[in-house]
Amino acid sequence: MVDLQVNGYFGVELGDADPVGWAEVVRRLPETGTTAFLPTFITSPVDEMVAALRATAGFAPGLTGSKGELAGARVLGVHLEGPFIAARRRGAHNPAWIISPDRQTVGTLLAAGSGLVRVVTLAPEIDGAIAAIKQLADAGVIASVGHSDATAAQVAAAASAGARLVTHLFNAQRPLHHREPGVVGQALTDSRLSSGLIADLHHVAGAIAGLAFRAAPGRIFLVTDATASAGMVPGRYVLGGEPIDVTGADGTPPVRADGTLAGSALRMDRAIANMVAVGIALPDAVAAATRIPADLIGRPDIGRIEAAAAADMTWLNDELTTAATWVSGSQVYGSSLG
Repeated sequence: MVDLQVNGYFGVELGDADPVGWAEVVRRLPETGTTAFLPTFITSPVDEMVAALRATAGFAPGLTGSKGELAGARVLGVHLEGPFIAARRRGAHNPAWIISPDRQTVGTLLAAGSGLVRVVTLAPEIDGAIAAIKQLADAGVIASVGHSDATAAQVAAAASAGARLVTHLFNAQRPLHHREPGVVGQALTDSRLSSGLIADLHHVAGAIAGLAFRAAPGRIFLVTDATASAGMVPGRYVLGGEPIDVTGADGTPPVRADGTLAGSALRMDRAIANMVAVGIALPDAVAAATRIPADLIGRPDIGRIEAAAAADMTWLNDELTTAATWVSGSQVYGSSLG
C-alpha cells in the first residue's frame, strides 16, 4: 500500500521529528499495511519548512525500507502541503503562515529538500500559483490542487500548467455546484487530474466516496492524511506545530480547538475496508491504495505484485486487517504464512 499523505503516526509529527521519531514511523507503518509513503509537512513559516527539509534530507536516505537499511516502509520523498494555499480554505492550517509563491521561495524549498520534494499542494487561484506550478513541473515535482477556493476554470488552468493531483477531495476546497463545478467538479471530470480521498468515513460520507469512484474510475487514490494521533489513544497531539485533540476512539479524527478537522487517525488497511463496506469492489479499493498512487508519483516498481517489481506485499485477513507485511521481499511485520 502506498500512502501519499502522512503527517505523522504513533505520536510522531514528521515535520518536526528527529531520526529516532522517523525510524519509529518507518518501522511501524507496515502494521497498518503501508509499505511506502510520502511524509507530509503542512503550512509553517518558510524558514521552519526549510529547516525541516534540510534535516530530513540528512537522514531520510537511510530510511527507505530497502534491504540493508532500516526495515520498514519506504520513504518516497516529501509532500509539502502549503504554504501556498487559500486562506478561505485553510482548514487546520495557520493563516498567519500562508503566503503566495514566488520563484525564489519555491526554489529555496526545493533546494532545501535536495531532491526529496515530490508533491506540493497549492491553491491555483492565488497570485503566482500558475507560474509556481510550471516551475514545479519543470523540476519534476508534482503540483496538487488543494486548500483552494478556485473555480473550475482556474483548476483547469492549473492542469494545463502541469498540475496532476487534487489533495483530499471534498475537504478544504470549493465544493461542487451545478452552475460552478468548483474544485470538486473539475477534479471529477478532468481526465488529467487524480484525487486523493481520506477514506475514514468522517471526512467524506460513504455515499459520496462511492460517487467519486464512479465518477472518476481509476483516478481516485486513498490517503490517510494521518497525524501523530494515529495509532495512539485519545489525547492531545501536534500538527503543524500546534495542538490537536482526539476525544474519541475507533478512528475518530483529531480537531483543532475550534472543532476544525485536523488530519486523521486512519490506517490504510481500514481505508480499503471502509471503501469495500460502502460498495466499492475490492479490486478497485485495493488499486486505489496501491497501483494508482504508485503510478502517479512515477514508481511503477511498487504498488503491485509482478515480475521485476520490488516485492512489497501486504497480507490482509478476512476482515481486511493487516496480518503480515513484506518490503523488498523481507517480512517486516506479522506472522509467517507458513
